[in-house]
Amino acid sequence: MNTPKTRRVLSLSTLFPNPAQPRFGIFVARSLEALQRDTQWDVTVINPIGLPPVALGRYRELAAAAQDSEDFGIRVHRPVFRLIPKIGGRLNPALIARAVLPLVRRLHAQNPFDLVDAQFFYPDGPAAMMIARDLGLRFTVKARGSDIHHWGARRYGRDALLKTARAASGVLAVCKALADDMAMLGMEREKIRVHYTGLDRDLFRPMDHAGLRARLAQTFDVPLTNDDLLLVTVGALIERKGQALVIKALAHLPKGRLLLIGKGEDRASLLALARDVGVADRVHMLGSLDPAVLPPLLSAADAMVLPSASEGLANAWIEALACGTPIVITDAGGAREVVTSPDAGVIVARNCRAVREGIELVTARPRSPEKVAAAVDEFSWAANGRALAAYYDTLV
Repeated sequence: MNTPKTRRVLSLSTLFPNPAQPRFGIFVARSLEALQRDTQWDVTVINPIGLPPVALGRYRELAAAAQDSEDFGIRVHRPVFRLIPKIGGRLNPALIARAVLPLVRRLHAQNPFDLVDAQFFYPDGPAAMMIARDLGLRFTVKARGSDIHHWGARRYGRDALLKTARAASGVLAVCKALADDMAMLGMEREKIRVHYTGLDRDLFRPMDHAGLRARLAQTFDVPLTNDDLLLVTVGALIERKGQALVIKALAHLPKGRLLLIGKGEDRASLLALARDVGVADRVHMLGSLDPAVLPPLLSAADAMVLPSASEGLANAWIEALACGTPIVITDAGGAREVVTSPDAGVIVARNCRAVREGIELVTARPRSPEKVAAAVDEFSWAANGRALAAYYDTLV
């Protein structure tokens, strides 16, 4: 769509794909891509890259990724800001604003913006507040889950979140449950609008099962048969996502086979756990995969299992359902806004026994993939972009 551009938004997002992390914040990129493609809003993204004074290890790749580019049909600027890993969290908003402001002032002078947007509540939100104040513009900020639950548990983080929410012209949350959590933290509930995630409907759809497992077995070198109880878990390999609970549950599911999709700091400990409970030959680490690879894996699975400690509204839930695969998830974030019928799956307690029983319950009853997919009929990136544009229009 070639929509004439009549308004401009400056979107600040530390959560955005870059050459070193091509899947990091992909949902932010898809949302802004739809906004740019389908609406009157012209988008400029500032994706600050945080680096310590000496860039070693993974920071070396990030340093190389700090390059401006044209991605997702959007001009993306990647200025560097200095950070102190692990202990410098309270300093990051001011450091981001200081690093970004010279660039932002220049861009604004060349072609003025109408609105400043933050795609993550912390540190992006407070930094966007400082930038908007400098430019004399209104700003809006979006909450996604971990930004509220993690930083809201720290006194300085809570203070920054509340100050940002009060100053913002508008506040978004990815689900009603998160909006309620934000209100419990002290934000004005009436000010918070819900903006659900999107979905690539051309990509994520049920696929024919005939021969699918055989093809996947060959592609990923996994001894997969049609008799296996195939479970998939999609998410970063971190404690919060609960992969350890799925591995422990697998020990009580003799026909079960688990595909872990994602990467993270818990990879080694999860492999050790699989060995300890005797399921190492049935747990397969597939790493971070291109989105195009996910639909066949999800379509072939009997269930997507993700017992998270906290979420906003996980894209992994929506993508699995769109592929016709029921989900077994915990009562985190917007879970009850997604699992609205037995066809969609079950919500379970966050312990090994409950996860196992949830898997058994979901896989005991055959479901039509089309009925499962119907649970997310209203999700699309086009709808997400249009909703974001309509919301922005109310602020300027």
